[in-house]
Parts: sequence; structure tokens; C-alpha cells
Amino acid sequence: MTDGDYDYLIKLLTLGDSGVGKTTFLYRYTDNKFNPKFIATVGIDFREKRVMYTSSSPSGTTGKTFKVHLQLWDTAGQERFRSLTTAFFRDAMGFLLMFDLTSQQSFLNVRNWMSQLQANAYCENPDIVLVGNKADLADQREVQERQVKELAEKYGIPYFETSAATGSEVEKAVVTLLDLVMRRMELCVDRPIPEAANGGSSSKHEMPTPTQRKCAC
Repeated sequence: MTDGDYDYLIKLLTLGDSGVGKTTFLYRYTDNKFNPKFIATVGIDFREKRVMYTSSSPSGTTGKTFKVHLQLWDTAGQERFRSLTTAFFRDAMGFLLMFDLTSQQSFLNVRNWMSQLQANAYCENPDIVLVGNKADLADQREVQERQVKELAEKYGIPYFETSAATGSEVEKAVVTLLDLVMRRMELCVDRPIPEAANGGSSSKHEMPTPTQRKCAC
């Protein structure tokens, strides 16, 4: 797809403590590469990727296929950047909430991030996927799967254990979030995702702004 050749623009945002692997996760998803060197994100950065999304009905019937331009916002985890990063929460349509499976503290802080999301996102119940990263470091693991699943069930959000190093479950986590966002869009307009103009041409559809998307929260 060339520049501008897409039907939808979807903005997703990653958040979590510093060092949990947000940047390497996004690089793995967009470029299928892994850089083991840790470089802290300063403020906000972003990656982009074009994907094909096929809508489906609750009965499982396959619908139309659309070209989606993903903007994946990478936020700094340090406290000193918190006021800057939370300013972007209302513009995001979905969130990848990440912690480090080798750091119990990063998992305990998930509750704090959830509170910030509920206070600053477009509604109290935004679309979120919980991600436990660094699953490849099994010998260093501090967070047990059972306690994470209990937390995910409490908040009613999907959970994936990923590895930016190997690529395990990275794409599945992002695709799951994209599907949640697109389904919410369908509910907000109370009709199936519309066909692209001119029988599937490259004209774009305008997404409802965050303040307009209160209906499905």
C-alpha cells in the first residue's frame, strides 16, 4: 500500500513501566526485528504499519476486508514523563498495557496504570489488551500465570504472554486489540463497518473522535 492508500486510521498506545519492553515489542511487530540494547523512550515515539482487516459477524460470517493504517504510540514509562504521556490517552483508540514477566513490581504497577487509563482515556472502559512480555526468559520469571489471569479476569480484558526477542504472540496481541477497537466502532455507529467508497477504493473512512465514542463504553 502506498501513502494514503488505506480505509481506516487506527491509533493504538502502549503503556507500562520503563524497561518492560514496549519499544522492542513494537519494533518486533512493525519490522520483525529485535534490538536487545535498552534505550529508554523520551516522552513519546511511534511506529506505523499497514494491515488488512476482515470484519466478521457474531455468528462468524466473514465480512468485508479493509486496509488499516496503524499508528502505534510508544510511551515513556518514567514518572517524569507521566503528564506528557497521559495527554495522549484520550486520542488513542486502544491500549497495550505491558509488564515484564521477570519483574513482579512491574506487574503490581499494572493496577496503577489501569487507574490512569480509567481517568484519562476516552471512557472508563477503553479497549485494552494486557501483555506480559519477556516470556522467553523463563528462568528469570517472577510473575506467575495464575495471578495475571486473575487480574485480567477482574478487569475483563484479554491477556497474552509475549516475547519481543522471539516474536511469540506479539502479532496476536496487536491483532486482538485491533479487533476489539473495530468491533467497538461497529457498535458506536450501530451498523456493520461500511464498505469503502467506490466499491472498495482507497478513499478513507473518518473514525469517530474519542469524545464521540462514548456509546459503547
